[in-house]
Amino acid sequence: MANEHIRYEPDERVPPLLTLNVAFQGMVLIVSNTVTFVVIFSAAFNDDGSYMTWAIVGALIVAGVSTALHASKIGRLGPGHVLLMGSGVPFLAACVLAVEQGGLALMSSLVIASSLIQFVVAARLAQLRRLITPVVSGVAFMMIALSAMPIALGRLNDVPVGASDGAGAVVGLATLAITALLMLLGSGLWRLWALPIALIGGCAIAVPLGVYDIQRALDAPWFDLPEVAGWPGFGSVLEEDFWALLLVFLVVSAVVAVRSSSEGAAIQQASRREPRSIDFRGVQRTLNVGGIAIFLSGIAGTPPTIAYLPSTISLFQFTGVAARRVGITIGVMLIVAALLPKIVAMLLTIPRPVSGALLLVIMGLLFVEGMRTVLRDGLNRQRAAIVGTSLSIAVGLQSQNILAEVIGGTWGATLGNGVVFGVSAAVLLTVVLELAGSRPRPRRMESELDVSALPEIEAFLRQLGADLRWNRESIDRLHAAGEETLSAMLNLRDDYESDQPPRLALIARPAGGTVELEFLALFSEENLEDRIAYLSEQAEEPDVGDISFRLLRFYASSVRHRKYYGVDIVTVEVEGSRS
Repeated sequence: MANEHIRYEPDERVPPLLTLNVAFQGMVLIVSNTVTFVVIFSAAFNDDGSYMTWAIVGALIVAGVSTALHASKIGRLGPGHVLLMGSGVPFLAACVLAVEQGGLALMSSLVIASSLIQFVVAARLAQLRRLITPVVSGVAFMMIALSAMPIALGRLNDVPVGASDGAGAVVGLATLAITALLMLLGSGLWRLWALPIALIGGCAIAVPLGVYDIQRALDAPWFDLPEVAGWPGFGSVLEEDFWALLLVFLVVSAVVAVRSSSEGAAIQQASRREPRSIDFRGVQRTLNVGGIAIFLSGIAGTPPTIAYLPSTISLFQFTGVAARRVGITIGVMLIVAALLPKIVAMLLTIPRPVSGALLLVIMGLLFVEGMRTVLRDGLNRQRAAIVGTSLSIAVGLQSQNILAEVIGGTWGATLGNGVVFGVSAAVLLTVVLELAGSRPRPRRMESELDVSALPEIEAFLRQLGADLRWNRESIDRLHAAGEETLSAMLNLRDDYESDQPPRLALIARPAGGTVELEFLALFSEENLEDRIAYLSEQAEEPDVGDISFRLLRFYASSVRHRKYYGVDIVTVEVEGSRS
């Protein structure tokens, strides 16, 4: 599906004024969310204000570095896409538990330790591909959105002392109305400035109702260095509380890694007018940036920084700008804003009902994105059962955490979290489906990625077809698909410079009337799936090099190509009939 609203793709040049305009909107989104979550976190343990001042500055600097890094292209770190980043919900419950058990210093050490999970998942993403499925990722998106919606609704009644009872609801509904009108009917500059207009409109309505107080911003200095007295430092890894809470943080970090892998894929699709096949090396770089963001958050002693995919997608939809230089500009703006207390204080004066209304819209977009992710590869009976069971249990726990009553303590409060349990249930059910399904056991062979492997592949596939009792025509089609896949992979080996050809592993997974063939190898930069899709738009007379791709498209019912660091995976499905 084409993204017709995208006007500037990641590597395209954007006029400077437009870059500043879009970057300012992205910065406002990050500051608003980050400040909100830091304030919520600080209020959970009755902070006297010193930590919160430090945490806001530290969180904004980490968010700026992470957002700029994600928009850069630096080795295995920068995927080169805009992805807004800041403090978020997933780690909030675990961080509050850590502070209650051992203080802020203990929380910092646990956050640093949990960041390692992101790097492990990034390095092993190819091996985890059958667990981190669109169903698991979609459940994670939907549960994160559902868990944040009560927070957004709670802001609608968060008004200063002396304001009327219904003032917050009036301001929130007015902000929602402005946002909805601009999203549905706005065009041109009105759509471009939708979020700032909604913020300004909400604040203007809040003034006569006594909900908006600008005095704090007027009293703040223009420039000041961060107050380091609020930095919590680090706790000892030898403490009993550290080891008691470590597994909890690792579980939450694993859930965030599942979510990040989906976000890394989704942002590639959302950033281009014509979505391409997902480059999973970019997904691995997204995970690495996420690991650095969480690590830096632990160093700063702030709630972990995560990606804001729904905010990013809404920014693209409002502005049509996905150029990566916008992400770098946002990062610079955030770092500068962190050192300008008056700007931060002015953003802090945004009434909670206004930010709550905008958060509701953003979480709604995230929930819809989760639905689209689940439906991306189709929704059969098994996938529907996984989604339905995971969501029903998770939503139930979100409203009443019975595990906290049964297990009690730290584990009960954290494992009973709807996001953690929902994603864990989806992963567990996926494993059960893989292990206990009715399909025959996979078969495997290994060889070299070379033309000399053709006879061995032919014998392997013909024996497989015979064991499945397929008719001769189906066996010939299966063999032809395997042969053309090997030929296509060999045609993409131009960049391979070693004297020895790479290893090739072929895994066959029979399922009903189809066989899924996975070819695992290391070769060039070109994506085979894109090449096949591109051929459908070309003239009827193909070049000689295109013949294998056309034949593969003819023999296979579907072809998927995933590129990772160290391994490429081509998955081909072939349909057959019994004799």
